Amino acid sequence: MSEITVGELLARCLQAEGIEMMFGIIDGSHIPFTAQAPRYGIRHINCHHEEGAVHLAEGYTRISRKPSVVIGSPGPGGANMLAGVSSAYAEGHPIIAIACTRRRLTTDPDRGGAWQATDLVEMARPITKYSALVRQPERLPEMLRAAFRAALTGRPGPAFIAIPDEFLGMKIDANKAPVYPSSNYRMINMGSGDPAWIKQAAEILTNAKRPFLHAGKGVLWADAVAEFVALGNHLAAGMSTSMGARGAVPEDHPHYFFLFDMQASALARNEADVVLVVGSRLGEYDGWGMPPAWGDPFRQKTIQIDADPASIGLNRPVDLGIVADAKAALTSLLAEVKAQTPPRAEMPNLSRYRELTQQTMMEGMQYIMAQPTYGLNPGQMVFGARTFFPSDAISVLDGGNTTLWGVAYNQITEPNSFLYSVKMGFLGTGLPFAIGAKLANPERQVYCITGDGAAGFNLMEMETALRENIPLVVIVAVDDGWGMERSAYTFQGYPPEQQHGVDLSNQLRYDLIAQGMGCYGEKVDDVDQLAPALERAVASGKPALLHVTVDQAINADPPGYKQFRYIRTL
Repeated sequence: MSEITVGELLARCLQAEGIEMMFGIIDGSHIPFTAQAPRYGIRHINCHHEEGAVHLAEGYTRISRKPSVVIGSPGPGGANMLAGVSSAYAEGHPIIAIACTRRRLTTDPDRGGAWQATDLVEMARPITKYSALVRQPERLPEMLRAAFRAALTGRPGPAFIAIPDEFLGMKIDANKAPVYPSSNYRMINMGSGDPAWIKQAAEILTNAKRPFLHAGKGVLWADAVAEFVALGNHLAAGMSTSMGARGAVPEDHPHYFFLFDMQASALARNEADVVLVVGSRLGEYDGWGMPPAWGDPFRQKTIQIDADPASIGLNRPVDLGIVADAKAALTSLLAEVKAQTPPRAEMPNLSRYRELTQQTMMEGMQYIMAQPTYGLNPGQMVFGARTFFPSDAISVLDGGNTTLWGVAYNQITEPNSFLYSVKMGFLGTGLPFAIGAKLANPERQVYCITGDGAAGFNLMEMETALRENIPLVVIVAVDDGWGMERSAYTFQGYPPEQQHGVDLSNQLRYDLIAQGMGCYGEKVDDVDQLAPALERAVASGKPALLHVTVDQAINADPPGYKQFRYIRTL
């Protein structure tokens, strides 16, 4: 008999799935696992909060395009973790969350009064694609396979596994719990879909006079950016992306239509005779794929390609739905289109659309040119950061109005270079996302633009970055309050004296907090100080934080706020 602890069995299972990194705070019960994990090539990033740990894993997963693992303790630790899991579920991130439970003798079922007895499995069920308690240790590999299969099949998402704490140190016969790689038990590549459907899609596109292509995050997950843009170029089609897929089309591409360039993008989509949607469910930020942001689906043809059958025709009826891997399908579709038609020279009506784009840009200039009475115009702060960092740097946005300034003036021209909590607007994700992104791609620079309210959620993870030698730059726009809530009060007609609950202390110094953790910190009060401060932050080689004072009044009136409110009414 080949005996092995269940903790080591867990490490073997994760190694078989290609897991190289896990995040979270250990519990004493984890030790039979965490002590073995390095032997199996798994690095443990010890965080300050379980929710933050999930967000680190999300950032890592988004940039690496690999599943990630988070560990949590029984009771409150696991419950903290579930807050982050709700983010992963909304954003479609394949996170495997693993928490211990206290002894089964007292908790399965709960006898009443048992310490840290919490039904984490049922709590996790609505926010995961799979949630289960391991009741027989020999079934751990089988249940982990079920978790990974669920997390990575169709639209990605999190899964949850609970393990009684007495199991991990228990020894079992390894032969009774076989471990094998993912290729032996789940679909790794869905392929390009039915060839007849690909040919039909190509015929529809080549016969279209004004095709339009829209990319969702599925294009990024499938590493299908090159194929998507090549198809758009060949057809001289208009192209757009969901907010989460920014970078799938370079935002300086002549045929790209930006989300908040609402007049031009809506007109181009309305006048299209065929729209191709790849890897997107067409959610709220996409105007639900319906008028007025899109054309009438009963007038224009719609082709949708998605790895998730449940996403086909979800919010917009389709004429042709293809369940397939985005990269494989686009490769086949591009080849078929090229066989049917030569490349087209120009996009119809492009100059007319760009006149509207120019109007939007001129309106945007009014915002960025506003002169602050003190501190910086937040648009100039964002534009200064974008100008400073290279185009392939990974940028992360967090906050309310700070995110709107970031969306407007932080152009994305490279794939897998943009992170934001699109579906949830989950405050506090910025710094953890940035740390996870840097771990996934250490060679690229990473910067996070966040508001002072959002920064406060997970600021202690700066110490995690320092301890793990993860250099990055965090730019905190400080207006001493909850800026988007100030805007909401004003938008609804309330004068300043009735705007309750929006102020933070004007004594907070985020740069000094960073310095107190051993990181680099500096305060910036003038736009001319920004570039030199960024230079010093990068040169420090440490996690760095710039406390940037921004004009409160200007920050309360960001570009895109009215559009943001409007989109949420569709």
